[in-house]
Amino acid sequence: MDRLSNTVRPYAWGSTTAIPNLLGVAPTGEPQAEMWMGAHPGAPSRITRTGTDTAPAEQALTDVIAADPARELGRPAVEKFGPRLPFLLKLLAAGAPLSLQVHPDLAQAQEGYADEERRSVPIDAPHRVYKDANHKPELICALTPFDGLCGFRRPVEAAEAMEALGVDSLKPYADLLRAHPEEAALREVLTAILTADPAQMAETVTAVAAAAERIGGSYAPYARAAHHFPGDAGVVAALLLNYVQLQPGEALFLDAGVPHAYFGGLGVEIMANSDNVLRCGLTPKHIDVPELLRIVRFEATDPGILRPEASPSGEELYETPVDEFRLSRFDLSPGAAPVDLTAATPQILLCTAGAPKAGELGLVPGDSVFVPAGEKAEVSGTGTLFRATVVA
Repeated sequence: MDRLSNTVRPYAWGSTTAIPNLLGVAPTGEPQAEMWMGAHPGAPSRITRTGTDTAPAEQALTDVIAADPARELGRPAVEKFGPRLPFLLKLLAAGAPLSLQVHPDLAQAQEGYADEERRSVPIDAPHRVYKDANHKPELICALTPFDGLCGFRRPVEAAEAMEALGVDSLKPYADLLRAHPEEAALREVLTAILTADPAQMAETVTAVAAAAERIGGSYAPYARAAHHFPGDAGVVAALLLNYVQLQPGEALFLDAGVPHAYFGGLGVEIMANSDNVLRCGLTPKHIDVPELLRIVRFEATDPGILRPEASPSGEELYETPVDEFRLSRFDLSPGAAPVDLTAATPQILLCTAGAPKAGELGLVPGDSVFVPAGEKAEVSGTGTLFRATVVA
């Protein structure tokens, strides 16, 4: 197995302290939003292996996998997902709200990517929507208290949330939510919010922020969002969604078409290896309203907080309906027998607490290792390890 050297992405919404605190290093004062573990071309992890001249050589994990996909990933994974690691594992530290967003399903991603390629839209154009032809289901597991939005509320609940603020300009939206069947109501109101006159919407957001600040409690997050994104229609759109608070160990699965946003906290995130994001608000970036409305699933959903149960081996699995990733957790106890994690699929192991060992490698919080398919993988010691792999 190989110890990973990982990149920390300094996105503006990142916490300045959460990742440094986990790693046991001094904060730099700059935001540290995500630490990426995997083989994403944007910031691949690096490993050090003995080269052909027997001298250790640091290499990008993307290059290692490309040189021999079957050896690194295993033939079943290559046959199912192609010659690349199909997931990206992250530490995610939100110090401010992330954009309100949604992801396409696989067919939508393939269709959208092919269309933009046919129209020769530059891959780095600000208005480009589809960066690749893959879907992007996600799972976030809280390491600290973590809050955000996930899926639509029932229309009547969204109407009640708006009415409780006492903002006159929200009344037409609340009336629409009460007047139509679920799908039509949610679609009509989100469309109206995203296409409203910007000046009038800015006034509404200011009023919503003031009311949310005054009421506090479960409305406080909307005031916080408005503070970071003054005048942004996403603040009003957020009232349509379920507000969710996760405790450490709890998780959320974000499927295609489900609008969501993270507000704050530290977590372990895993996703299919894709960059396809359609934004709904809480962002200065481009919002393609027609394409967004085509992708969003206009149905009320229960956020479905995941609480794993331990198997006899001690593995706590977060069940999801996708095969590109499989996330589980081990809480290793003093004196317990080593746990054999050898598998025919590629794995990344991430330490988030304690001082466990992976093979002969001693780990501390924030350390991670890549385990090629079929390689012996035994963990022992004391601490918490997350295990990321695939279903192949």
